[in-house]
Amino acid sequence: MIPPQEASARRREIEDKLKQEEETLSFIRDSLEKSDQLTKNMVSILSSFESRLMKLENSIIPVHKQTENLQRLQENVEKTLSCLDHVISYYHVASDTEKIIREGPTGRLEEYLGSMAKIQKAVEYFQDNSPDSPELNKVKLLFERGKEALESEFRSLMTRHSKVVSPVLILDLISGDDDLEAQEDVALEHLPESVLQDVIRISRWLVEYGRNQDFMNVYYQIRSSQLDRSIKGLKEHFHKSSSSSGVPYSPAIPNKRKDTPTKKPVKRPGRDDMLDVETDAYIHCVSAFVKLAQSEYQLLADIIPEHHQKKTFDSLIQDALDGLMLEGENIVSAARKAIVRHDFSTVLTVFPILRHLKQTKPEFDQVLQGTAASTKNKLPGLITSMETIGAKALEDFADNIKNDPDKEYNMPKDGTVHELTSNAILFLQQLLDFQETAGAMLASQETSSSATSYSSEFSKRLLSTYICKVLGNLQLNLLSKSKVYEDPALSAIFLHNNYNYILKSLEKSELIQLVAVTQKTAERSYREHIEQQIQTYQRSWLKVTDYIAEKTLPVFQPGVKLRDKERQIIKERFKGFNDGLEELCKIQKAWAIPDTEQRDRIRQAQKTIVKETYGAFLQKFGSVPFTKNPEKYIKYGVEQVGDMIDRLFDTSA
Repeated sequence: MIPPQEASARRREIEDKLKQEEETLSFIRDSLEKSDQLTKNMVSILSSFESRLMKLENSIIPVHKQTENLQRLQENVEKTLSCLDHVISYYHVASDTEKIIREGPTGRLEEYLGSMAKIQKAVEYFQDNSPDSPELNKVKLLFERGKEALESEFRSLMTRHSKVVSPVLILDLISGDDDLEAQEDVALEHLPESVLQDVIRISRWLVEYGRNQDFMNVYYQIRSSQLDRSIKGLKEHFHKSSSSSGVPYSPAIPNKRKDTPTKKPVKRPGRDDMLDVETDAYIHCVSAFVKLAQSEYQLLADIIPEHHQKKTFDSLIQDALDGLMLEGENIVSAARKAIVRHDFSTVLTVFPILRHLKQTKPEFDQVLQGTAASTKNKLPGLITSMETIGAKALEDFADNIKNDPDKEYNMPKDGTVHELTSNAILFLQQLLDFQETAGAMLASQETSSSATSYSSEFSKRLLSTYICKVLGNLQLNLLSKSKVYEDPALSAIFLHNNYNYILKSLEKSELIQLVAVTQKTAERSYREHIEQQIQTYQRSWLKVTDYIAEKTLPVFQPGVKLRDKERQIIKERFKGFNDGLEELCKIQKAWAIPDTEQRDRIRQAQKTIVKETYGAFLQKFGSVPFTKNPEKYIKYGVEQVGDMIDRLFDTSA
């Protein structure tokens, strides 16, 4: 049971809470009433705002639509006015540009092309919109006049500024490979830069807008003339300079580097000065063509449209190329005539030219890429012609050596080296400078498959075989010629001199190595021939020494008086020796042995034999009383005999 006091306190507490809750409830009720009132007021305001907004919208939308229409109308008017201005401007193009077109593009190309662009647009406008308009004819006529003026300006610029390349500059260009790497390449400026840019602009305009290709013909004709004149000028330069200081460069001789012109060599015997000049000039003109053609293509590539470049270049180089090929064929023709005359030194001009053409061919082929087949085939055709005529010259030379007639009046009276021998050796020595070329000439006439499979070795063996053939023919002819001499000793001296000359010439040059490719015993064979001829010559002295040879002398006892027959025999022996010695010395003194070493050797050998034989004879019979006049028979001492032999083969003695 809760005590009365606690119950009373609890009730009061509950009452207090109840009172607080009632107050809270009353507050909430008042707040809700206020909130309802505010909501009603807000709804009323919003309703009023919505009503007003609807009224405003209904008023503004028509105005907005009307404004849009006005703006559209204004834009249309502006566009129309702009179009009218644009159209009207086409009607003024003719009058606005006529003065500029009439005065031409010189010195004002940019402005001129701008005017042409306006005229071009006017033409397009009238063609599309008013094809029957008289204005179309006006602007078309003006356009054609302008185009013709640009074509004329193109021709004028090319003509006025295209210059012939000087020979000195061409020579510098050709010899550029000789210069140090640090040096810059020689550059050709065919046209001043500003002119080049104008020419390029006109070219592009004519292609794009002028629909015209005639300017390409103008271009190649002008540049073709300059190229041709440049090469001809170089040739004339050689002819002029050859009479004074000589040709500045000469690739006609073997070069340290392939196709590199070098200083002109000492003139070779048997070669004509003018022939050398012609050869060097032609070789340089070939090199000049390659260099100038390369330069021309570089220039052309900037000016002529790409798909027309090869054809235009082909046309551009024709005159210069045809000139070179014609001159080359003339050289072949001259060589052919020289062969008929047996003038083989003239034929040799083909060799350096052919070598140079073959060395230059890779550059030629590169330059002529893309040209017509007929253009590409010109150089190979000339090379074939030269190889054929060169091979014929070689074969005819060998035949000529074999068949050179044995003319008595043409034989050296002193038995020295025959002209045929010296000419043959000189020709073969000159071939050494052109081993590859000569070998290729011979190989070109062969049908053997090895000619192509082993070209280098094969051609070298062919050349070796050829040289051996010439030497064999020469030897046979010399043997035949030697029979012209009535005296076998002179015949032997003649053969000795010629064989010795051949051997020494082979040894002094690379010919001996080339001969050895196919004949390894050639050197030994010549030495044997030489010794054989010396022995034949020595037999001519037997008729002198046989008189005093011990085997033919009478035998007698010392202190015993000689019989008349024995004295007579001794007298005959002395007289025979003296007469023979005097006769041989007189005859053989007029003979010649040009080789000092051989001359001394033969004299010494003969002197030794004769002095020994005569000395023995003199010792045996010099003191024998076979005559009352010993000075009549004992005319010479041993040393005197030696001195007489020492004067053999010496026409000055």
